Amino acid sequence: MMTMDRNKGRVRTALGRAVRVGDKTGAASLTPAPEHQRKSNWLRDVILGGQDGLVNILGIILGVIAGGGSNTVLLATGFAAAFTESISMGAVGYTSSVSERDYYSAQRQKELDDIETAPEAERNEVREIYAAKGFSGELLNRVVDTITGNRDSWLATMMDEELHLQPVGTADILRSSVVITVATLIGHLIPLVPFLWLGRTPALVLAVILSALVLFGVGVYSSLTLVGDWRKNGIKMVVIGLGAAAVGFAVGRLFHTVGA
Repeated sequence: MMTMDRNKGRVRTALGRAVRVGDKTGAASLTPAPEHQRKSNWLRDVILGGQDGLVNILGIILGVIAGGGSNTVLLATGFAAAFTESISMGAVGYTSSVSERDYYSAQRQKELDDIETAPEAERNEVREIYAAKGFSGELLNRVVDTITGNRDSWLATMMDEELHLQPVGTADILRSSVVITVATLIGHLIPLVPFLWLGRTPALVLAVILSALVLFGVGVYSSLTLVGDWRKNGIKMVVIGLGAAAVGFAVGRLFHTVGA
């Protein structure tokens, strides 16, 4: 958003400051600062892994119980699923992030080629982008000159403003993989651990209660961190999660009935 300094009548934005610096130095000093949204990405990974692990293992627990399986079968199946799926989910997170990085690199090279072969067309795209943001006249000309006067700034602007793509670093890929793996494992253990020291019925009740509370908490936290009504999102998360887990109970019950 552009605002005016009442004392000096100058545009007080990072873009405006960069334009003024470019005017004084003759160099293009504007480099767009991409919005990485690290916090929301971290939250996305936690929800992806944790919710998947919790709902998956709760469905397995309900399925084994409904199918008449023993506690030994339940624990063996549960812990086997916990570790194998945690590793699998982490691997999926890794390959997905690598794909994003490779896609970004391919699009970046394409934009660089376009700048090299059709600079005027790309320059007009920059003009259209900032004209749509409300810049006009001499200020718009200075913005376009500043951005296109530096190849790196020009390329970064096209990637961010036109394609809405952000670079994916190796550290981000590894972080995402580790977060998803750990979150999935924790999600698995939450409803499974009560069966290690409690009888089947109280363990099942505690598992369902803990799962519901965690799902509700995830919905509330995501609302407070991002956007939305915390009560509505919390309840929605519980309904979706327990509803999906109930499918496991239905399948187990079906096999038990057919087997009987």
